[in-house]
Order: sequence, then structure tokens, then C-alpha cells
Amino acid sequence: MVAALLVGLALRLFFVAHFSPYSGDTKFYEELARNWLDHGTYGLFIHGQLIPVDMRMPGYPAFLAAIYAVLGRTNRAITVVQAFVDLTTCILAALIAARLAPAPKRTLAATVALWMAALCPFTANYSAVVLTEVLATLLTTLALFVFVCVLGHPSMDRPLRSLDKRAVFSSVGWWLVGGILVGVGTLVRPEAPLLLVAVGLVLAIRWRSRADWSKLALAASWMAVGLLLPLTPWAARNAWTLGRIEFLAPHYAQTQGDFIPLGFYKWTETWMVQFEDAYLVTWKLGKAPIPIETLPASAFDSAAERARVAVLLSRYNSDLKMTPVLDREFALLARERTARHPMRTYLFIPVSRAWMIWFTPRVELLPYSGKVWPPGEKWRGNRTDFGVTLGFGILNCIYLGLAFVGAWRCRSHPALALLITFVVARTAFLTQLPTVEPRYVIVCFPVVLALGALACAIPQRDTSAASHPSRALTHCRLTAD
Repeated sequence: MVAALLVGLALRLFFVAHFSPYSGDTKFYEELARNWLDHGTYGLFIHGQLIPVDMRMPGYPAFLAAIYAVLGRTNRAITVVQAFVDLTTCILAALIAARLAPAPKRTLAATVALWMAALCPFTANYSAVVLTEVLATLLTTLALFVFVCVLGHPSMDRPLRSLDKRAVFSSVGWWLVGGILVGVGTLVRPEAPLLLVAVGLVLAIRWRSRADWSKLALAASWMAVGLLLPLTPWAARNAWTLGRIEFLAPHYAQTQGDFIPLGFYKWTETWMVQFEDAYLVTWKLGKAPIPIETLPASAFDSAAERARVAVLLSRYNSDLKMTPVLDREFALLARERTARHPMRTYLFIPVSRAWMIWFTPRVELLPYSGKVWPPGEKWRGNRTDFGVTLGFGILNCIYLGLAFVGAWRCRSHPALALLITFVVARTAFLTQLPTVEPRYVIVCFPVVLALGALACAIPQRDTSAASHPSRALTHCRLTAD
């Protein structure tokens, strides 16, 4: 463990020292933290006046404010702390792998998972940027570990009336703790409750019998209580300061009164599948012109439609304003495209987005293009860029391939359904956002790495033992005999 953690720390400090990635969201988190620390107000300066806002959840700014207060106001202090936070996530991934493995293989599974997580560049490089991913991944993985332990406990299959008071209180306590951890994670990323949605779906299927409905109600109630406990102070602050009860940040991170171009977003959802399109289209909105030449051919179904879009964009480009009237015309265009090809909008585009989110080189924080096609041209143009991009892309596929194998080898474990449901639910949610950002699945990578470790630690012949703990115990006894 010590060797793995030291190597993992060195990798993270390497990213911290040699790369200085920047994200547009960074400035908001930093300003919110500074204003909170200096003025006692969670808000932003707008036209020279400090205005309370709810556009971002307060968890990560609170994390930054604590670092500022203790270690000083430097990004280096933040990134070094994040390196240690990410190493803690590596340990949790190892613990999840150990819980999924049969008893004789738990130490090996944990060791492999720890090394894989410590050396994973896709999570390590986020230590070097001031974004929520490192903290959100830690809290999500911790909550997942709690639920994996609970779902693998033998009492899960016993009727509620057969449990003594101590067992019932213990069960209630663990559901409450899991809900609280998700609630704290929600203070960092507002989509964190998707984990509880996954838990609820798994429990509803597992306890579908009428005799188990009381257990289902008990678990759901206490998880809901746990979720609301950390969020209630935030909602109370919003009610007191802003005059409205809000448990989550706004979907589009807008402030009160901002106009949201929903029609324009609906139009992009009928064709946008590439991450770089966010830079060329979505993130230019209100800031820079959007030339028709930057749009892919998939944005048009005909030459007439392309000409129509060109007219709409020229009207926007004239003053860089997306007016409600112009937005309604984009909404009409989106409805027409969806009516012509409903399967494209509701199936093919989301599936393509999911593919792009997962099967990517993950170099968005690094000074590389992420392009490998056409390979000959890219190789001649910049061999280092081509090599790093191709290598990271292959490594990403290896991780995902190992995860599929590991999931198959522990397919009988009762907690596996939760991990898969969580990844699927989060991916499906991300396909509905205005942009296609691979970084939003970083919180799923501890699951990927834990399952990948099982592919290496559990031989095929031991697959049958990687199920319920009772089977693992039987396997252990047979091995001892």
C-alpha cells in the first residue's frame, strides 16, 4: 500500500508541477470561496456589488475557503491537497474491489485495485485543476463503498420481522449514513442523488416481493432523511437570502433573471455529439460569433436547412445576443428535426454521446489535441501529440475492457447491480446535458478500476465463488480442506 500510494502521489504531483490546466468554471469557484471567506457572503460581484447567488453548490467553494484559510490563497496549495484527497479515493476503490472479491482473493484484489487507481492518469490529472471532480469522486466512492457493504450483508435477505432491534437499528443507521454521504456529495455536485436513484432501483427489484416492501420503505425513508439533512441548511439559506427554497443549484447554473436559450440547446441536442463542439458553438454563445462553417454536416438535413441556420446565426452574430424571438426559431427548428427523425434525437444522439463520453483519450486537461485521424497526417504533424493521444485512448479502452471482464467474474455478487446501475444512470443523465463533457464520468472511474482489478485478481475458475459472502466462505473452507 505504501509503495502504491507513494507512486500515486508522485504521479499527481507531476501533473501539478508540469501542467496548469484551466477551466471556465474555476473562476466562479475561486471567487465564491474568496467572497465567502472575506465578506461572509456566498456570492459574486456583479456590476461592482456583491450579490448572493445559488448558481453553484456550496461544497467545493467551502473546500477551497478552508484551504485558503489554512494554507494560503494559492492554486498550488489546492492542487496538492487534492492530490491527497484523490489518493484517499484510490484506497476506497481498493476496498470496493476487496468487498466484491471472494474471501481468498480479497487482499490480491485490493492490491491490484490500489495500484490501478494510483497509476490511473485520467483521475490523477484532475488533481491539478480547480474543479469539483476530485472532491465529488471521493464522496461518491465513499457512499458507494457503504452501499456495497450493506448490499452484501447476509441480513439483506432476511425478513424484517425476523431481525432483532439491534439489527434493525444497525440497518437504519447504514441507510442513514449512505444518504448523508450522498447529501454531502450533492453539496459538491447537484447530480449526486443519481446514486440514490440507482440504489432505489436495485432495492425495488431485489425486494419486489410483498413481504419485503416494509424493508424497502424503511431503506428509502432513511436514505431520504440522510439526503435532506446536509441539504436543509443550504435550502434554508436560499429561502432566507434569496426568497426561494432551492435544494439544488439551477440546472443551467444561471442567476435569477438570466435568460436561458432552451430552444437553442434543444436544437444542438439534435446533432451535437463531439466535445469540441462545445467550444465551437455552445460556449461561444453570448461571447463570440458562431460561423456556419464551424458546424458539422450532421447539423443540417438539407441545403435549405443549412441556409436557414446560416440566416439565424447571422442574426445572432450581428450583436452576439440570443434573443427570445431568435431562440424560439431555433426551438422550432429543433422540433422539425425531431419530427423528421425522432429516433435520431431520442436514441442515436444519446447513444453516440455516451460512446464519446466513455471512449475518449481523456486529454481534455492536457496540452494535446485528442485527435488521431487521419493517423498518417497526425503522425507527421506532431508525433508527440499523436503518440500521447493514441496511448491514452488505448489505455482508456483497456480499463473499460478489464471492467467488463471483472463485472462478469463477480456477476453473482449482490452489489454488482448497484455499480452497473449507477454508471448507466449517470451516463444516461449526462447525455441530456447541453454539452458532451467526458469529465463528468470521472466519478465513475473508481468503479471501473475496482471491477478491472477483479479481472486480474479472480481467475476464471474462481468466478463462482465471487458471489454472496456465504459462497465465498464455503469456497474458503473447501480450499482449506
